[in-house]
Amino acid sequence: MTDRYQQFSTSGVGRLLVQRLGLPNPTPLRRFSPGQPALDGPALLGGAPGGRLADSIGAAMKSAGIEVLTVPQDSHAALAFDATGITTPEALRELYDFFHPVIRSVGPCGRVVVLGTPHPADPREAVAQRALEGFVRSVGKELKRGATAQLVYVEPGAEDKVESTLRFLLSAKSAYVDAQVVRVGTHGGDVTVPDDWAVPLAGKVALVTGASRGIGAAIAEVLARDGAHVIALDIPAQGADLAAVANGVGGSAVQLDITAADAPARLVEHLKARHGGVDIVVHNAGITRDKTLAKMTDGGWDAVLAVNLACQLKVNDALLDGVLRAGGRIIGVSSIAGVAGNVGQTNYATSKAGVIGMVDAYAPLLAERGMTINAVAPGFIETTMTAAVPLVIREVGRRMNSLSQGGLPVDVAETIAWYANPASGAVNGNVVRVCGQSLLGA
Repeated sequence: MTDRYQQFSTSGVGRLLVQRLGLPNPTPLRRFSPGQPALDGPALLGGAPGGRLADSIGAAMKSAGIEVLTVPQDSHAALAFDATGITTPEALRELYDFFHPVIRSVGPCGRVVVLGTPHPADPREAVAQRALEGFVRSVGKELKRGATAQLVYVEPGAEDKVESTLRFLLSAKSAYVDAQVVRVGTHGGDVTVPDDWAVPLAGKVALVTGASRGIGAAIAEVLARDGAHVIALDIPAQGADLAAVANGVGGSAVQLDITAADAPARLVEHLKARHGGVDIVVHNAGITRDKTLAKMTDGGWDAVLAVNLACQLKVNDALLDGVLRAGGRIIGVSSIAGVAGNVGQTNYATSKAGVIGMVDAYAPLLAERGMTINAVAPGFIETTMTAAVPLVIREVGRRMNSLSQGGLPVDVAETIAWYANPASGAVNGNVVRVCGQSLLGA
């Protein structure tokens, strides 16, 4: 779907009017393409005294081919700051001292990443570390020209497990992820550095539900690009589109109503017989039946809860009985509606909040098996569904975020691919919003 306002705002006349009238000014986002460098310039690395992550940050960036600076220059593609040394509220001044002189040097589609410590035992340190969230979310709203800011909390002992997360957040793959909090811990799945970061999912089998179009099709494409054999699943009515997606990515198609009583058993049988199991499960299938609560029918409520939530739990339980292989990944698709709610979507918001609950409940259980579960929560994504939204509401949805534009299905898919990466085993129990820092639920 074309964003005509963005096209206008980047034209000669449009740029002049946008500047004079103070209108939203969406910068075309830099998105990933194979062979592209992680950043289009150097990264400045700093940190508070006593921090424990500077070496790990620097090593990860150099491994990704990023030039790392410790002395500022006129322009930077990224700023990275180790805030683990901030142990008192007074020490928060370190943030100001580092960022104040250089924040304007962040280039178009640049990156700011702050790394801290989750849940310190000392009360004063806990206060200071929690304060990082307010800082990063505010920086995300102040940055211009498509730049983003993120906060990564790294548990003590997980210093060597941050590379996949830094590669994702610093690269163009995280184009529409802004002002998010990511937690890298010691209680998750196995962390395996891929032999080739360009195809980290080589040899893996990935199941994607709702894969016949839109976000599901994009997920299939990105996981296949990263080396996985993709099993694209959707209802029989979508058979033609499903086959096109599966053929396009060199995968296979499964026509199945995932809400059917025998669906989990049939899926298990298929995965065992054809693939010997599965490594990655993406619960993308979802529907809407929007009505205000007073006008909603029994069927409208039941169908949404069945497709968007209940069937996922049944599938999880079936696959965890020996079908999801060691180091497995379960990835849910929630929504900002599940975070903030939405008028006319009590059923949908309930189901998507339930997906977040699924992540919370299953994360410790999967960690015991060396597996992970995480979710994405998309905001306004340019799909055929949002194209049908009335013009004014659609434009509000596009502009009500720090990047002043809608995201693309590939933005959701790239975030899922990061979760699926074998080097992301320390990322467990996270729900990352792919929404450009939407004002909804902020």
